[in-house]
Formats: sequence, C-alpha cells, structure tokens
Amino acid sequence: MRSDKYPNQLFKTNINNIVMLRTKIAGIGSYVPEKTVTNHDLQKVMDTTDEWIQERTGIRERHYAEKHKETSTTMGARAAEIAIERAGISKRDVDFIIFATLSPDYYFPGCGVLLQRELGITDTEIPALDIRNQCSGFVYGLSVADQFIKTGMYKNILLVGAEIHSMGLDFTTEGRNVTVIFGDGAGAVVLQPTDEEGKGVLTTKLHSNGTYAEKLAMINPGAHGGYHSEKMGEDIDWGYPETEYGQMFITQHMFDNGQIYPYMDGPFVFKMAVQKFPEVIMEALHSQSLTAADINLLVPHQANLRISEFVGKKLGLSPAQVWSNIQRYGNTTAASIPIALCEAVEAGAVKAGDLVCLAAFGSGFTWGSALIRW
Repeated sequence: MRSDKYPNQLFKTNINNIVMLRTKIAGIGSYVPEKTVTNHDLQKVMDTTDEWIQERTGIRERHYAEKHKETSTTMGARAAEIAIERAGISKRDVDFIIFATLSPDYYFPGCGVLLQRELGITDTEIPALDIRNQCSGFVYGLSVADQFIKTGMYKNILLVGAEIHSMGLDFTTEGRNVTVIFGDGAGAVVLQPTDEEGKGVLTTKLHSNGTYAEKLAMINPGAHGGYHSEKMGEDIDWGYPETEYGQMFITQHMFDNGQIYPYMDGPFVFKMAVQKFPEVIMEALHSQSLTAADINLLVPHQANLRISEFVGKKLGLSPAQVWSNIQRYGNTTAASIPIALCEAVEAGAVKAGDLVCLAAFGSGFTWGSALIRW
C-alpha cells in the first residue's frame, strides 16, 4: 500500500483504517495585465456601446496584455509564482506542469515547457503537459492532475490556465460579437495529496460532443485543408493555391476575408451552455450523494453573466453563492475559473469545510465539473 508521505504510495495506513488519498489545492494565485480596456474604449474602434455589451454579456471592462512583453507563458508564470509561494514550496519542488490554454505562444512547442523555462527550472527535467480544451481546459487539467495525485505518481503538480486573447481578435465592427467578450489573464494552483478524510477534490466529471465543433472555433491557421467544411457540405473558399505541396496552413485569402479570427454562434452556444452546465453539476453532486443545496460556492467559467445567473437560479442558489467577476475581466477562457476562485479565496468567500463547485462549458463542445471540499 502506498502513502502520500512516500514516493509512489497510494494509501496511508494505520491500525484502524485505510484512507484514500485525495487532491487538495495547496496554493492558488492569479495575474491580470495592468492595462484595462473599458467598453467605452472599444467604442472608439468599432460600432458598439457600453449598454449593448453589458446587456448581452454583463462585461464592463477587461484587461489586455502589454504587446511584445507579455504572453500566456509569462502571465502564467506570474500566477504560478504566487501559487507556489502560498503552497509553502519552492519552484524546484514542482514535479509536474499542466498548462491549459487556447492561445499558446507558439503553435509548438507548448506553453508547458516555456513555463518551465520562465520559472528557471529546466534543469529539473520534470514533465510538462499542455491541454487544448479552451474554456473547460482548467477543469480538464484538474481532473488529469487528480488522477496523478491519487495514484501517488506526483506530489506537487502546478496547474495553470492562461490566455492572451487580445493579440488575435478582430477589432473592427465585423468582429465585435466576439471581441468585446474576451480578456487576458492567468490563474494557477499547486495541487498536493491529502489524507484528511472528506477534504480535497471529491470528483470530476468530463464530457465532449464534437458535432458542432465549428459553432465556436478559430479554424485558421490550421492543417485542415478544407476537409471538414467540404464534408459538411459547406462551400467555403479558403484560397488554397494550385500547388503540389504545402501552402495550406494559411493563405492571403484568409487574411483578406477575415478567416483568421475566432468565430462564435452566440445564441447556439448560449443554448447549449445553459443546458450542459446544470447537467454536469448535478452529475457530480449525485455521484457523491449530494444536492445543489449542499453547494456553498459555485465558481463557473466566466463565459457570460447571463449564463452564470441562469445556472445559479436553475440550481436554486443565491447570487452570493455564484462567484462572478466577468464584469471586470471578461471571458478569459481557461484562466477564468482559477482567476475567479483565487479572487473568492482572497475575499474570504471560501472557508474550511465549504463545498466548492467548479464548472465549465466551451468550444468543442467540451464541458466538465469538479467538487472540492475545502
């Protein structure tokens, strides 16, 4: 039998019982860039208004990274440094990195190894894993880390969610439906094993359905070659030249016709989100013989204030039980949950023994939930 106090040990034993290890959040941190961009600022570059944006999303402002000086990796590192300090460990104690993002610094390699370098711990040669599950990336990352912790394989996992949307948005009126929603930022947690009964991550639930993948997607640049659109019977001109080799990753036609920006069918995504959010939350609760009434705090992915409000009401939660900060940060996709959770912890809204529920829905579609006994 394996113990959390020794490498690769799954159980702590004593004379009277055997206790299964769980995963606890030992430290948490967040970072948002200094630059604040209000709805009024966006009015200057596109046909929109503060009232229009707030009515549809609840967003008042968001933060944008400093060009040429901040990336998903650097912001992730700043959040990670705070989480590591609060966990009471050193950077060199981290034994596994999981990095969730849809806005990596490079197409490859991933941000995990770049974060390792940014933190100055490349000589440790610890593993690094990148997760590309967009808005639900942090919940997926938490679930992956939970498995490694429970098996005793790793003891100090650094999980980061970081995004730098502002570098790839369409700041014309044509792109406003997407651009006004997103902001930049990062959140991080250090995950460790605990044998304290009833504490830590109780369960995670993950789902996906790729039927409507293009309803929320950034298709170009990519190596799809037009395959998916043709298979679905869509006649889309991507501007591919008549050459024998290559020249399909990105074309001038894509630039000229705005095919390089994220696309979202807002009403369709909203409809799916308000259905899947409650379902996956209730699935997690039922697996632990709990009900929505047991939730002390719901920290949803900050996709849209209207979605969070709808889900809270559906579950019978008061507004105070649903943490929302999208008003100030916008949608930071994989970073939104750790930023919101960090803010809630710092505000004293999470206390020992509280049942905290994390839930996300996003591109793919992918969605998931996690229950944590604090």
